[in-house]
Amino acid sequence: QVQLVESGGGLVQAGGSLSLSCAASGRTFSSYAMGWFRQAPGKEREFVAASRWSVSITKYADSVKGRFTISRDNAKNTVYLQMNNLKPEDTAVYYCAARLSTVVAVTPELYTYWGQGTQVTVSS
Repeated sequence: QVQLVESGGGLVQAGGSLSLSCAASGRTFSSYAMGWFRQAPGKEREFVAASRWSVSITKYADSVKGRFTISRDNAKNTVYLQMNNLKPEDTAVYYCAARLSTVVAVTPELYTYWGQGTQVTVSS
């Protein structure tokens, strides 16, 4: 049973930084792609960033390019999302997701496993 547990959310002022973590368990994740998504109140869940677990192939939403970085620690089975220069429009619940595929996908429906989410609030 795959489990994904996010942590690291919180309240930050605009221009600040946060680092989210996603601890993964229950599988060997070398054949998985991992994604971060977010959902603001009243909006659909949207893609933020994704990466293959075993090699450094990444994708980012245009809205976060140059500000957010996805990375992973294979030894800790953990995926990170470093968020810099945060803006009020980044406020959302952030979710970690996993899919058994080497293709880095941006569509949430293509991901099988999801964490419970962590709240990020950016004040202006």
